[in-house]
Amino acid sequence: MSGAPRPKDRPWLMRTYAGHSTAEASNELYRRNLAKGQTGLSVAFDLPTQTGYDPDHVLARGEVGRVGVPVSHLGDMRRLFQEIPLERMNTSMTINATAMWLLALYQVVAEEHGADVATLQGTTQNDIVKEYLSRGTHVFPPSPSLRLTTDMIAYTVHHIPKWNPINICSYHLQEAGATPVQEIAYAMATAISVLDAVFASGQVPEDRKGDVVARISFFVNAGVRFIEEMCKMRAFGRVWDRITRERYGIENPKHRRFRYGVQVNSLGLTEAQPENNVQRIVLEMLAVTLSKDARARAVQLPAWNEALGLPRPWDQQWSLRIQQVLAHESDLLEYDDIFEGSRVIETKVAALVEEAEAEIERIQEMGGAMAAVESGYLKARLVASHAERRARIEAGEEKIVGVNCYQSTEPNPLTADLDTAIMTVDPQNEARVVSALHAWRERREEGPAQEALAALRKAAAGTENLMPATLRCARAGVTTGEWAWALRDVFGEFRAPTGVGGAPVAVAAEAGSPLAAVREKVGKTAAELGGGRLRLLVGKPGLDGHSNGAEQIAVRARDAGFEVVYQGIRLTPEQIVAAAVAEDVHCVGLSILSGSHAELVPDVLERLRGAGAGDIPVIVGGIIPAADAAALRAAGVAAVFTPKDFGITEIIGRIVDEIRAANTLPPLEVPV
Repeated sequence: MSGAPRPKDRPWLMRTYAGHSTAEASNELYRRNLAKGQTGLSVAFDLPTQTGYDPDHVLARGEVGRVGVPVSHLGDMRRLFQEIPLERMNTSMTINATAMWLLALYQVVAEEHGADVATLQGTTQNDIVKEYLSRGTHVFPPSPSLRLTTDMIAYTVHHIPKWNPINICSYHLQEAGATPVQEIAYAMATAISVLDAVFASGQVPEDRKGDVVARISFFVNAGVRFIEEMCKMRAFGRVWDRITRERYGIENPKHRRFRYGVQVNSLGLTEAQPENNVQRIVLEMLAVTLSKDARARAVQLPAWNEALGLPRPWDQQWSLRIQQVLAHESDLLEYDDIFEGSRVIETKVAALVEEAEAEIERIQEMGGAMAAVESGYLKARLVASHAERRARIEAGEEKIVGVNCYQSTEPNPLTADLDTAIMTVDPQNEARVVSALHAWRERREEGPAQEALAALRKAAAGTENLMPATLRCARAGVTTGEWAWALRDVFGEFRAPTGVGGAPVAVAAEAGSPLAAVREKVGKTAAELGGGRLRLLVGKPGLDGHSNGAEQIAVRARDAGFEVVYQGIRLTPEQIVAAAVAEDVHCVGLSILSGSHAELVPDVLERLRGAGAGDIPVIVGGIIPAADAAALRAAGVAAVFTPKDFGITEIIGRIVDEIRAANTLPPLEVPV
């Protein structure tokens, strides 16, 4: 009978993104999640690990174990996967600049478990382009970064054939403001750059090209506009099929299949009325599961309270149960593609494909994704798209329930005690991790470690594949920071374009508009203070590379008449204070989303006072719990903004108010 149920498909891999504090604590969490029915691991590494610093480096201060697990050497990796059978596990590791290093550590631990390396299954994210554009955990310049990726892909094809050596990410592009067309185009342009480099390297014979293409996977975002998002997934598949067939001559349709995992949208999770995040997560999950022909291979869902802070194990369990109910209680997996033949869906998919292919061609004409990164084109387009979206939200054109509409609410029992509604990392954890690192260095044999590092530098200066030298470093007890610094010595470091200067005006300052009122406040205050325009320094201290919020503040402040000093990410408090003094700014704005605000903000305040600039008001923005916000204000911070403060123009107006108060000017009654 037509349309009758058929045997159920196998469910997708179910993951939760997890890791915190220490390898031991994360290992316990993984084993508990697996016991609850999770079918794959998704490892979150802390920012020092992601950016190639040991936990005792000055830039690691306040960041150790905050947004993931610190892995500084082979001993940490052993403890992370203790009593977990790696030969039977599918492990996803969110790691990019240091992906080769973490895969080497994982391989050595698997060998110690007695596993056959050729059977290992999992994914290393390893997409450096999106780090330049959105997440900011890049280390090396584009060319050597691409070499690391190329070497790793070639190595895995020959030695770990079931491993996905790269997970090209459009997820983070959407978080940075990308439209569906930009997501498809930028991810595909990245894939073209990677495949071109792999095949040009000569490390893969012609008859293995299909094996390379078959192991390329993607990591995709799914927003709440779930029909558009589902169409995006179908469009992704069509574009990928054409590129792999026409550009690379891949004939086997299994090799050309668009293989993707998904984390549904975290950008859209709200601090206001956070209970609404549950239905957002469900709708976003449906976008990547309803269509059989474009169904994700793996799904991980954020927790309802991620806009508030670090989710607890119970919150992660809730997200896992959402997946399990859909897969095991509904009839979703019993039917063929339910959208086949839909004229509405086909029209939307065709439009997305056409627009995305036009943008891919535009990028190729520039010289490809890497050239478009270095020129600043891709970053500027994302900053502009994000600014346009924020403007629509502020104008009420794009509605966010509980944020810019339907704001009245009953008391929320989930957040009645905010201090227990999220998990916090013990502030003493960092000291323990640093102490353990020092003990590791003291116990290892120094000779083999230094010889391995010397061999790595020599390999980096030449042309040989870097994976064998990296494995030697892992076995010799080299640390994450030492491995990365050896490569920094050869490759140098890279500061990506911020995209702020090239972003067009997103909000018009027409007469009577809120921005016009703020411009008036800025102009009058500057005139009263003398010395030209008001100057705002926007600073990103520590290793938090999520710069979207900082960029949007910088762009709107510029449009309001400020002179903006924004030097990008990854600055020490000392560097921020030096810039504030040198540029004689009227206000310092700090953006921190990684949880390191309690360490880094007081350091900036203390250094400003020490430099004789303690009268400069400091404002802070980020994911900051209420108790921490109160502590920061008590320490001398003028104002604290969190995601619930979605009105950027209003924030700029508040900054002017704080500048006036700091300079003992009377309040300026200009409606905003």
